[in-house]
Amino acid sequence: MSAALAIVALATLGSAAAAMLGRSLLRSIFMLAVSWAGVAAFYMWAGAQFVAFAQVLIYLGAISMVALFAVLLTRQSRDEASPPPAALRRAILAVVAAAGVAAVLLWAVAHSPLAVSGSLAPATSVRQLGFDLMGRHAAALLVVGVLLTIALLGAVVLAADGAQERPGDEP
Repeated sequence: MSAALAIVALATLGSAAAAMLGRSLLRSIFMLAVSWAGVAAFYMWAGAQFVAFAQVLIYLGAISMVALFAVLLTRQSRDEASPPPAALRRAILAVVAAAGVAAVLLWAVAHSPLAVSGSLAPATSVRQLGFDLMGRHAAALLVVGVLLTIALLGAVVLAADGAQERPGDEP
């Protein structure tokens, strides 16, 4: 493993842990964005430039901004943000579920043909992937884009309605 890959891995895992353990939602979103940038750097290291570009465009750009706007639109005061009594139980269940998913993923990677052959060469080129996405699958790509846009607009409308109907607020 090269030193650059080790640095990227440590930065990615460190920022993901900081996002998970942080008490401030805004700082957690920024740490999550750093983690997504680390994943994009890993894709670049692996030779998947198109996937790295999509990672930066979709996760680092779009989803980070959606999460940031969602937090800013639904911001509550510190008194309303106290954790419920069942938060510890949910946290324990979340850790157990995450460990289960990690175990399944590690088993799948260990038993994949890629792990046996050791080859990281992509089966198709970036150019061929672009032709496929904008050729045969262009309609599906447009439908997914429209659905994601509708979901984002719906989330903004729901967040704006919820912010206006809080009890105790003066009109």
